[in-house]
Amino acid sequence: MRILCVQNDMRTPPGLVGQALIEAGARLDVIAPHDGWSSLAPAGGTPLPGGPGAHDALLVLGGPMHANNDRDYPALPAILDLIRAFHRADRPVLGLCLGAQLISRAFGARVYPRGLTEIGFLPLDLTAAGLADPLLAGLAPRQHIMQWHEDTFDLAPGADLLITGADVRHQAFRLGRATYGFQCHFEVTADIARDWLYRNARWVAAHRPDVLAGFEDGLHRHLPAAAAFAATVSRRFLSLARGSLAREGLVAAPD
Repeated sequence: MRILCVQNDMRTPPGLVGQALIEAGARLDVIAPHDGWSSLAPAGGTPLPGGPGAHDALLVLGGPMHANNDRDYPALPAILDLIRAFHRADRPVLGLCLGAQLISRAFGARVYPRGLTEIGFLPLDLTAAGLADPLLAGLAPRQHIMQWHEDTFDLAPGADLLITGADVRHQAFRLGRATYGFQCHFEVTADIARDWLYRNARWVAAHRPDVLAGFEDGLHRHLPAAAAFAATVSRRFLSLARGSLAREGLVAAPD
């Protein structure tokens, strides 16, 4: 199994999601289109492909840019095209934070500033659709997952809301059979989360001193369960990819 990973920022790697996918037997091919780097050609980079090709699923990670900022990040339209191509081919797509916003934009939904920066391990609630979803069924109805975002999105036509939050309603969705967007960062390790916080410590101290004061406690209390959530969702996402290939007759059907 080969997963194409679009890494939009070098400080936002696949983390726990990448680890779980690799441990489950997948190969992760990473392209960082805004930085000109790729695991497929580390010395020279690799352009974004026009479609799935040999890849069985697509992972689109987060980043500090706004999903509509094509002027400063001219690779964004190509990422939108790639998302649509995987979706049309019924190859699973998983977008995290900016990745979820890009999926929404790709299918005609609005992405816009919320007027509130969510940071830290915040409570999120699975909806009825979420509790029955193939990625989320059987998981605790309330999760505390790392957040760091100031933009949000409307749901694209036909999308099912899977997770909601008190301050930002649209936290996760599924579009079609296997295109998923999560506003939260369940890929983060302790090191990734600390790197984000302390590199932005002055801004956080000035605007969200409550976050700075309680961050380490939240990390200690919630990261173990968030990591278990990441592992479960990632493995199930890979199973969806195997199911896609089974329907095409390319691999045996998963157990």
